[in-house]
Amino acid sequence: MCIVMPSISMAQMLDKKVEYNNPDEPKSIGIVIYSNDIETVYNAFRLAAYSQEWDNKVQVYLLGKGVELERLMQENGDIKQKVEEFVDLGGTVMGCQTCFKSRELDGSKICKVSCIQDLYDLVKKNQIVLTF
Repeated sequence: MCIVMPSISMAQMLDKKVEYNNPDEPKSIGIVIYSNDIETVYNAFRLAAYSQEWDNKVQVYLLGKGVELERLMQENGDIKQKVEEFVDLGGTVMGCQTCFKSRELDGSKICKVSCIQDLYDLVKKNQIVLTF
């Protein structure tokens, strides 16, 4: 008895059933930054600004150490430039109220002081969510 295998692989069969995102259609992207590492924060805002340039709706939520963004902007001109570029392109920056309070910070000029509901909404409503 001889079994003839189809010329199409199982992966190819499954692949036909997968709907891929069209890269030409704008997306909503949520980015959660919980780091105060200069390189990480810079690259997160680099991606945010780039994505915003391509007509994506991008929201950034600062959590934990991420709320130290304003200090990083004072220390690093590249971060300052990327954050300002992102905001100028219409991007939104929110920051965790509890995280600001735990660091005895009053808030930030660059972001809206936000609550856990705002973070929940970012995760729930955006098509893509990234963390840095």
